[in-house]
Amino acid sequence: MKVTREKWSKNFSEWFDRVLAEGEFYDYGRYPVKGVGVWMPYGFRLRQNVVSLIRRMLDSTGHEEILLPLLIPQELLSRETQHIKGFESEVFWVTKGGSQELDVKVSLRPTSEVAITYMESLWLNSYKQLPKKYYQIVSVFRYETKATRPMIRLREITTFKEAHTVHETYEDAQKQVEEAISIYSKFFDELGIPYLLSERPEWDRFAGALHTYAFDTLMPDGKVIQIGTAHHLGQNFTKALDFKVQRRDGSLCHPHQTSYGISDRVVAVIISMNGDDHGPIISPKVAPIKVVVVPIPSKDDEEVTKRVFEYSKKVGDMLRESGIESVVDLDPEKTPGEKYYVWELKGVPLRAEVGPKELEKNSIFLKRRDTFQGKSVPLEDVIEAVKETLNSMFLDLRKNAESFLLNNVKYEKDPDKAKSLLSSGGIIEIPWCGDNTCGMKLEEITDARVLGYPLQDRKVNDPCAICGKPAKTVLRVAKTY
Repeated sequence: MKVTREKWSKNFSEWFDRVLAEGEFYDYGRYPVKGVGVWMPYGFRLRQNVVSLIRRMLDSTGHEEILLPLLIPQELLSRETQHIKGFESEVFWVTKGGSQELDVKVSLRPTSEVAITYMESLWLNSYKQLPKKYYQIVSVFRYETKATRPMIRLREITTFKEAHTVHETYEDAQKQVEEAISIYSKFFDELGIPYLLSERPEWDRFAGALHTYAFDTLMPDGKVIQIGTAHHLGQNFTKALDFKVQRRDGSLCHPHQTSYGISDRVVAVIISMNGDDHGPIISPKVAPIKVVVVPIPSKDDEEVTKRVFEYSKKVGDMLRESGIESVVDLDPEKTPGEKYYVWELKGVPLRAEVGPKELEKNSIFLKRRDTFQGKSVPLEDVIEAVKETLNSMFLDLRKNAESFLLNNVKYEKDPDKAKSLLSSGGIIEIPWCGDNTCGMKLEEITDARVLGYPLQDRKVNDPCAICGKPAKTVLRVAKTY
């Protein structure tokens, strides 16, 4: 079977909407509130696999899970003026309880820096309790006024993992940011998601942050999507709430904080990044179903067909007993071809075909979802063959995704040419002197979003694309979601 990617790359928006609906991942646009979606059982299982992975990584590095209230009083949210200014146009406000006007207006959580800082001021009072690392996985609400997109741009983000940490010193907080970056790097590597890591420029940091570091990746249509961020918050929130701890020398100080988060967008990328015109190809690491067993009935012998179905059940039992998530499609009303169509839309990595020939030879026929290449495997070797094939698929998918990203990162010293190149998508790196004025001018000329600059020193021989002074690094720009 030929693998084509025309619809996937050239009409991605329609492809994505179709896959989410027909693949039964996520029902979007039919619930009667704009900008929200409903996770369907299959998509929810994928979401849970992703959540379980990040939860294991955080738990193993000393993070403790908590659950904060959804409602934040206006007085508390407004205590950090810079923070609320960054979110003021996006906050949902609750003003009535039943028919009664509320004495205190409360917001639906847009993020939790202020709320967690308030609770930390009650829980923590000494350097002996630091560092402290909390996290929660919750819904956050933002009144998104741009065109909403399922999983990508929402008014209710239902899978918001936010970590919040407290430290005695700036240096300790910076070390925590570095740990956060390391955790996210391993997380995305485990999911097979390629990324560029950049520090956001001063004018585009998270509201209230001293430094913001972002993980960005590329979608099939050439637009960039932010999939994770880490923020060094310094003392901005602890000073706003007058939260102090005792230091080793007995003095009091406002502690330093960090925060870092991921969202539903990670699942959107998993569904999108390795797709083709048949549908998605879900990474074997997190696929809810890793193998679908499809029986192929005999054309003219009902007894053989019955035995094929029993043999298929046996194969499914062997896979499940070995810990390989699988399903046997025994639907008698669908042809094998119809079943292929359904499971390809769900992105199941591996198909095990079982027909009269396999029954006779005591074998199965394994077919990869990414290449549609197949091979016959003796039944006694099926578990080992499935594990080897799934691992090989993961490595190939990750390599292909990395190549797609890196092949679409280009260097250009002329901002007008950069603008032209960006009309077809991708990421452009432009020489930059480091001055904010030049950076914002680059954003204006290219009519694109600045992603930031590399964390590592980047030697640039060309002058700044705006002022002509020596360039200190490159500034990454792209069309974004």
